[in-house]
Amino acid sequence: MTDFDLDGIDGGNPLGFLAALGTIAVASRCLSDDAPRLAWSTRLGAWRPHLVLRAERHRDDLLDALHRELTAASDHLAFSIGDDLSLALDAFRKSALLMQAKAAPQHRVGADFLSAFGSDAIEASTNDKPAGKIADTAFRTMSGAGHQHFLGTMRTLVRDTTIAHLEKALFAQWRYDDPLEKHSMRWDPHDDVRRALRWNNPSGDRERQRTGSMWGANRLAIEALTLLPTIPVRNRLRTTGFREVPRQGALWTWPIWTAPIGLDSIRSLLALSDLQHDSPDRDNLTARGIAEVYRTKRITQDKYRNLVIANPA
Repeated sequence: MTDFDLDGIDGGNPLGFLAALGTIAVASRCLSDDAPRLAWSTRLGAWRPHLVLRAERHRDDLLDALHRELTAASDHLAFSIGDDLSLALDAFRKSALLMQAKAAPQHRVGADFLSAFGSDAIEASTNDKPAGKIADTAFRTMSGAGHQHFLGTMRTLVRDTTIAHLEKALFAQWRYDDPLEKHSMRWDPHDDVRRALRWNNPSGDRERQRTGSMWGANRLAIEALTLLPTIPVRNRLRTTGFREVPRQGALWTWPIWTAPIGLDSIRSLLALSDLQHDSPDRDNLTARGIAEVYRTKRITQDKYRNLVIANPA
C-alpha cells in the first residue's frame, strides 16, 4: 500500500479542495485496480489530503498516470460543446443525449460533466423572462466578458498543463508562478482582485498576467465537477453543495473527513444535507467521520464570479 501526502493542497482553499477531488476522480479512472481512497489530516498548518493506493507505487508512477489520463481528455466532447455555458436548450439536450448513448458504468465521464454543467430541464431567465438557454452550474464563473470563457479556459488548461504543473500543485507550496491569462477557473480566492482591495487597477497589471495561477491545480479542479452534478429542484437548478441564502447569495459548503474513503462515499458526503444548515451539527458530523466543514461565498464582480476566502461553518 502507498500513501501519498499531497502537501501542496490546502483543504480550506476552494481551489485546493476541488483539486483534491479531481485527483481522486482521475486516479479512480486510471488506477482503478489500486482502489484509490482519499483522507485528510492536519499538516503544515492546514487540512491536507493524502491519497491511498493499494499497490506500491512511486510518485512518478502516480504523476505519469494522472497526466496520461488528463491528456486523453484533450479531445473530450464535453469540453467542446461551446466556449461558455450560455447554450440553447436544444443544443445542450442533443449533447446530453450523445453523452448518454456513449456512457457505461465504467466510462461515464462525459455524462458526468454534462450533468455538472447544467440541465435542459430548467430554462435560464433574464430579467425574469425566459432566455431560451440552459440554467447552469453554480461553479460557472465566466461567460465571455473580457475574452474569458468557462469552457474555453478548460480547453486551454487541458492543452497546456504538464506533469511539472501537476507535481508542484500536489506536492509543493503553491507559489502562483504560472501565467494567469486565460489559465484560471476563478475558483481560488487569490483570483478575487477587486479594485477596492488593490493599490493598482488589476485590469492593467501586466505582472499579474505573467504570474498568478496554478495550472495544475486548476486542471485537476476541473475534474472535480464530475462529482458535483446539478439537479432540478422545483423550478430552479441546484448545484451539489450550494444553497442560495437571501441577502447573502450563493454559499458553497464542503466537508473534510479523516478516514480514507473511495469515490462513491465521497459523492455521498458532498451531497450531505446536514452540511447546509446555518450551523451544522458538529457532533453528528463527527460521528460520520467529518472533522471540519468549510463554507465560501460566491460573489459577482462586474460580469465575473469568484469564490472568496472560506471559513469553518
